[in-house]
Amino acid sequence: MRPDEFLRALELLPAPLHDRVLALRTYVKPRHCESCTAAGDAVRLALTAARYDEFGEAARLLDTAERLAARHDLACRPHHESAHQPGRGQVRRWAAASGPVIAATDASWKGRAGGIGYVASDGRYGLRGRRSGRGDPTGCSRVLVSELRAVEFLLTAYDTPPAGMTVLVDSVPALAFLHRWQGGETESMPAGYDLRPRRSGMKPTLVRLAELVAGRPDLMFTHVKAHAYHCLNEAADGLAHMARRRVEERFDVRERAHGLVEAFLRDWHALAA
Repeated sequence: MRPDEFLRALELLPAPLHDRVLALRTYVKPRHCESCTAAGDAVRLALTAARYDEFGEAARLLDTAERLAARHDLACRPHHESAHQPGRGQVRRWAAASGPVIAATDASWKGRAGGIGYVASDGRYGLRGRRSGRGDPTGCSRVLVSELRAVEFLLTAYDTPPAGMTVLVDSVPALAFLHRWQGGETESMPAGYDLRPRRSGMKPTLVRLAELVAGRPDLMFTHVKAHAYHCLNEAADGLAHMARRRVEERFDVRERAHGLVEAFLRDWHALAA
C-alpha cells in the first residue's frame, strides 16, 4: 500500500479507528518478518472493511494486528535497527516507557562547523556534524535550516513517527515553518535554501520534512525556552554542540553522547514520574 493510498483510507475512518490504524502504520510497509507481515495484512484488511462501513469487523481486525504487533515488537521494530546507524543510538532502559513520546531537537554553528542533535523520551538520540558548503544559506537562515534539519533527523529515526508525538523546538522561526507546513504551505522555505535535487537524486531535506509533517497533523511542535534547564532541550543542545566540535576535533563521540543522554533522561523521567 502506497503512502498516499494509506492516508486516503485513513481519512475515511472514525476517530477511534483512525488513531489505532495510525499507530500501526509502520506494519503496512513491506517487511521480511512473518509476524510483522501478518500484522500489516490485518491492518490492510481492516481498512478494506472500513471502506465498506464494516467498522465492527475493522475493529476486530485491528485487535488482531495489535496483538501481533505487541507480541513481536521488540524483535523487529525499526528503532532497534536505527540504534546501529551512524550518529544514532538508544538508551534501552527507556525503550518501553509508557505514554506519548516527547522529544527535543537543536542545532549549533561556530565558524564553518555545524551540528544537530535530538533526544526522545523513549531513549532514542542522534547527532550529526558537518562543514558549511557553497550551497548553504548564510546568516540567520543557515542556523534556521539546521534547526529544521534536526527535526527531520529526529523524525526519520522512526519508520513512522509515533502518533501524538511532541517535538520541542527552541527556535521560534523554525517552529513557524513547521506549523506552516502542517497547514499545507509546503512550498514555503527559508530564504536562500537550495531547492535543486541532491546528488543522490533525493528531494532536499526540508522539502521531504515539509511533506512529512503536512501529512501528520497529529504531531505536535511546541516551543521550549533555550538554556532554561529543560532536560530534553539541554540534552539536544549538548548533542548538537558535541557534533559540531567533532567536525574539527577527535574524540570518542559515541561514549560521551550516550552518557550525556543517559544522565539527562534519568532526570527527565524522575521529574515526569
